[in-house]
Amino acid sequence: MSHIIHRSLRSTPSVATRAQGAYIFDAQGKQYLDACGGAAVSCLGHAHPDVLAAMHRQIDQLAYAHTSFFTTDTVEQLADQLTRTAPGDLNYAYFVSGGSEAVETALKLARQYFVEIGQPARTRFIARKQSYHGNTLGALAVGGNEWRRRQFAPLLIDVIRVSACNEYRDRRADETQQQYTCRLLNELEQAIIEAGPETIIGFCAETVVGATTGATPPTPGYLKGVRNLCDKYGILYIADEVMCGMGRTGTLHAFEQDDVVPDLVTIAKGLGGGYQPIGAVLASEKIVSALQAGSGLFQHGHTYICHATAAAAALAVQQVITRDNLLQAVREQGAYLQNALREVLGELPHVGNTRGRGLFAGVELVRDKESKAPFDPALKLHAAIKANCMSRGLMVYPMGGTIDGQYGDHILIAPPFIITPSQLDFVVDTLYTVIREETGKL
Repeated sequence: MSHIIHRSLRSTPSVATRAQGAYIFDAQGKQYLDACGGAAVSCLGHAHPDVLAAMHRQIDQLAYAHTSFFTTDTVEQLADQLTRTAPGDLNYAYFVSGGSEAVETALKLARQYFVEIGQPARTRFIARKQSYHGNTLGALAVGGNEWRRRQFAPLLIDVIRVSACNEYRDRRADETQQQYTCRLLNELEQAIIEAGPETIIGFCAETVVGATTGATPPTPGYLKGVRNLCDKYGILYIADEVMCGMGRTGTLHAFEQDDVVPDLVTIAKGLGGGYQPIGAVLASEKIVSALQAGSGLFQHGHTYICHATAAAAALAVQQVITRDNLLQAVREQGAYLQNALREVLGELPHVGNTRGRGLFAGVELVRDKESKAPFDPALKLHAAIKANCMSRGLMVYPMGGTIDGQYGDHILIAPPFIITPSQLDFVVDTLYTVIREETGKL
């Protein structure tokens, strides 16, 4: 009997006993190809010797020091690394323990910025439907994942909600891609005007939407339009790159491919690669300068912010990515994966769409390809696919509620940056077999 409150209270998951490279092994010795990085976390795979060595060195010297007394060289070095490689004036970093904490931090920093510059009437955020920003109450409120929000809705702050940017699902047959993008931007501007620009703190969005809809990228020009509207109305642009950032899409920050620079960026998963719990907020010069010139402090904090051992792991991860030119590997292997998904899975009658950027890919399943009608959620197709893949030694990240929080099934794929073409072939071939088998039962 397990005394852990597991994700399911009716079953206990298999016991993982060791991991190496792209593989995790269970207590029976069975190996699983980790083609989702857990949840797009393990960007270097498992047991990377350089990261383990860096962690050991740090623990031998200093595992932890509270930030009300000390900073540490390792944390300072990580901040230097991240701000040096960030575009624009994202010159400051705030380190936390994960993605939800990073989003909470960004929301509070954005609010305090406006208080400091004399605009305390700005109290609201704009975010999108079918999005996910974390499970703490502030992050959950900004997120638009209806299944996760539903029972906690009475506890959540009110957020202005606009449409997601999901061309496959929402672009009309009579629209060009540009017309669809313009419609979304017009909707966003109208929402800003109706709410009153002077009341809005920021617009928060995942650059490439992750687990909620399955690696859904923005249309060309969408984020540039968002940036322009934020500038026009004095609103902060908060990019949530907890899942899609830190190299996952082929550039260090996913928004680089959209030629924009946000005011605040949240990062986590690929920052430390799972070797230690760590997340961060990157903040622009104007935000931190306003606090420096005003109160002189950010009214926020957690016990484990700027954790030295976590910073050592993250710094080593980022140094390996740079040294081994792994962003180029993500672009190359990502192109291989995206092409294989289109060519192999695209032929299946119940694969409606494959999409993504780099080694961040999604496969959306449909009951009918022409109408894009989803399967009945009671069938739990995504869960059956996950179980079947696990039985074959493959870890992928299927989810339900793709369309509206209830209907729709998709599979998220986010393998480590060290993945090989032959391993990707195993991923695609296994998915082909499993999708055919599971949809054939329905």
